[in-house]
Amino acid sequence: QVQLEESGGSLVQAGGSLRLSCAVSTRNFRAVGWFRQAPGKEREFVSAIWGWNSGRPRYADSVKGRFTLSTDTSKNTMYLTMNDLRPEDTAVYYCGAGTRLILSSMMNSDAYNYWGQGTQVTVSS
Repeated sequence: QVQLEESGGSLVQAGGSLRLSCAVSTRNFRAVGWFRQAPGKEREFVSAIWGWNSGRPRYADSVKGRFTLSTDTSKNTMYLTMNDLRPEDTAVYYCGAGTRLILSSMMNSDAYNYWGQGTQVTVSS
């Protein structure tokens, strides 16, 4: 079983930056990543990495060049550094871990079987 806990969400002005954290209880999963859900919308992929630090993270086109996923093995924590935030980035951000998914499904939220409780990010214009 994997436990995840997000933190770092806040209200920020457009153009600002935030860093979200996701503490994990174990690194015994195949992939870990960030998803977000805005009111009235489905949960969407933001960024994910295979294993803990194997290879390069993948990003949604909407955040490429602005968001960066990183991991700290000593703290068992994954980060999402978000720059140049836009009002359309407003959402609840979730970190998820998948213990059974395959590489080709890494951007599909249905493939993840463990989730944190989420952290709210609000970007004002």
